[in-house]
Amino acid sequence: MNRQRGMSSLAMVLLLLVLGSLVLSGLNQQLNTFSVLVGGESRSLQSQAIVQSALEWGRMQHWLPESDIQCKQAQPPARVCVKLLSDERVLLIAGNNDLLSWRTGKVLEGQIIFSPHGWSDFCPLKESALCQLP
Repeated sequence: MNRQRGMSSLAMVLLLLVLGSLVLSGLNQQLNTFSVLVGGESRSLQSQAIVQSALEWGRMQHWLPESDIQCKQAQPPARVCVKLLSDERVLLIAGNNDLLSWRTGKVLEGQIIFSPHGWSDFCPLKESALCQLP
């Protein structure tokens, strides 16, 4: 009798060990999935911050109102360009890889003045080709 109780106890311990291993394995897979998601979100937020910083940096730069297109390198991965449009309108474009942000403005008395209403994360023009970085 004692021998049978010992075997059943050992079988129970092994069963619990196997079930615990399966649960831990599942939790590890879930942790890896969430880790990849958080990493992607973090890179996306970092890229957005670089573009916003470049847009603000470009707003503070001195741009010539005579040139149709002017570009400057902001932080190493970001680029900022100003396009003079018709009707004395101006479009400031900041980009990093495929992420772009825009800010409109106009030429007043020989100076480029950007809109105080902030940036846009969608093209503010009807012609989307004008919103791309050259």
